[in-house]
Amino acid sequence: MKRKVISLAQIPIKWRLTFWSAVFLFLVFVAYNTFQYFFIEKWMMRQEEQMIQQTMRDIVNYSLEKELSFKETELADIRGFLERINQKDQLIRILDEDGYPLLVVYDDYQNERLQSVPVTHYDHAVTEYANGNLVMVSGPITIFQFTGTVEIIKNMQSYEQLSDALFQVMAIGCLAAVVISGLGGRLLARQLLKPLQAMNETIRNIKQKGLQERVQFFDNQDEIASLMKMFNKMMDQVERSFKQQSQFVEDASHELRTPLAIIEGHLSLLRRWGKNDPAVLEESLQASIQELTRLKGLVQEMLVLARAEQERQEHDASLSDPDRVIGQMVSNIALLHPAFQLAVDIDALEGRSLIVSEEHLEQILLILLDNAVKYSGENKRVEISAVVSEESARISVSDRGVGIPEQDLPYVMDRLYRVDKSRSREQSGHGLGLSIAKRLVEKYGGTIMIHSSEGKGTTVSFVLPLKQESKMLKEEIFF
Repeated sequence: MKRKVISLAQIPIKWRLTFWSAVFLFLVFVAYNTFQYFFIEKWMMRQEEQMIQQTMRDIVNYSLEKELSFKETELADIRGFLERINQKDQLIRILDEDGYPLLVVYDDYQNERLQSVPVTHYDHAVTEYANGNLVMVSGPITIFQFTGTVEIIKNMQSYEQLSDALFQVMAIGCLAAVVISGLGGRLLARQLLKPLQAMNETIRNIKQKGLQERVQFFDNQDEIASLMKMFNKMMDQVERSFKQQSQFVEDASHELRTPLAIIEGHLSLLRRWGKNDPAVLEESLQASIQELTRLKGLVQEMLVLARAEQERQEHDASLSDPDRVIGQMVSNIALLHPAFQLAVDIDALEGRSLIVSEEHLEQILLILLDNAVKYSGENKRVEISAVVSEESARISVSDRGVGIPEQDLPYVMDRLYRVDKSRSREQSGHGLGLSIAKRLVEKYGGTIMIHSSEGKGTTVSFVLPLKQESKMLKEEIFF
């Protein structure tokens, strides 16, 4: 049977974080202890060498000061001095010119070690020699007629024991570091993944309880807090979109059901007895055709809205004479509604180019003008104005009619939303016009806004980007 190999990438992220953080902490601890160990070892060795060399200088200075000739009568005093300055585990000996030891002083020094250290004469500076755990420093001494050698031999066994003990302590510390770094890595991974686990739990709750669940977090102004904040905002948008979609399906079903029910009722009436009555037959046919026309218009508006939502933003479209298109649309509306007074102030658009197609600008204006006419009430005045800034143009359509209640303003651009559900469909339409206008404006990177006061009127403004003159000039030169 083939054994399955699990790669590190397949391990859960909490264990990967634990592993790598533990490895990192362990390596840092080992590197620090290694540096500390070698530094202390070198420092201790240097201190021992300096102490031996200082002893050597003290012996030479004492000999010069006392003008010693190392005769038998002086050896007792010299021995006393050497015993005073001698250190633990250290041997001092003074050799004559032939290498014969005149004086040997030692403290806890093993005599058998003495024979293993070679004796060499030096004529000049101090020289060191190391063999195993022994360190020897030798130097010449010349006073009047005496020429000899001073040798200091240091047994470093205690130092080696201290160094070994230090190494053992650090080794135990490294083993402890493995445990501590593992626990620390686990706590670190747990702390880092706690927000993500909360997000995971929230997603599970969303699946079980619904879209109203949100991540509970503290805004620490870090990347994870920003991620969780964006997640909550995204869920707000998803929940809002889901509710709008559900409302759209519900409203669309209602809008489609009503004309179908009317048509079905008239057809049933005709099938039972009405087809033999010319008056009933005419009334049923007229009502069915009317509802079928309304149904066709609703489906057409839904298709337009779906295309507007699915198509990508268009920034390459250009309309060089938007004032002409607006003027033509106003003339068409004036012909359809001769009782209305349409005031136009769009001189600011003269000679400017908007980033929008002519067809879409006409559709946006038709929706806004049609709404203005429908809801003007007794005041038959509608105003169309334009204001141009450096990078965009703002076109507004204003009426002085019934207005929109404040509580309905946030929803008037939702699909199939009507301010007054009791209004007739002939007056209020299907509730898709402003949704279509909004999607068309946003296609070109623009925005649409509504300002309204109930009983005073409504102003709908949309902003579209201008095509920059430098770009236009380049195109003209090219052509």
